[in-house]
Amino acid sequence: QVQLVESGGGLVQAGGSLRLSCAASGRTFSNYDMGWFRQAPGKEREFVAAISWIVSNTDYADSVKGRFTISRDNAKNTVYLQMNSLKPEDTAVYYCASRRGPYTAWILTGPSEYGYWGQGTQVTVSS
Repeated sequence: QVQLVESGGGLVQAGGSLRLSCAASGRTFSNYDMGWFRQAPGKEREFVAAISWIVSNTDYADSVKGRFTISRDNAKNTVYLQMNSLKPEDTAVYYCASRRGPYTAWILTGPSEYGYWGQGTQVTVSS
């Protein structure tokens, strides 16, 4: 079955950086769009970034544009989220997700479009 395992979260001061990783297994990784979402206490899960199976296509939430970068290494079945200039409002549990179907034409940002999820990794940014 499909498994997604995140790592790289932690505690960092405002202005600092973290890199999250998500290792995927269970199907041909390179055929599927991948996304990062986050959920802060008391808030709904929100889109952060996504990368298509065509690696050149990416999308970002307005709140992270210019600070976060999503990338993937298909040889390692891993997707990354490089987070720079972190702010206290970036504090949340970050989840990796994969689209249900392969070769999708468009990057979609709704959580319901993603059928597989990791367990999440906590990111805490102190002021």
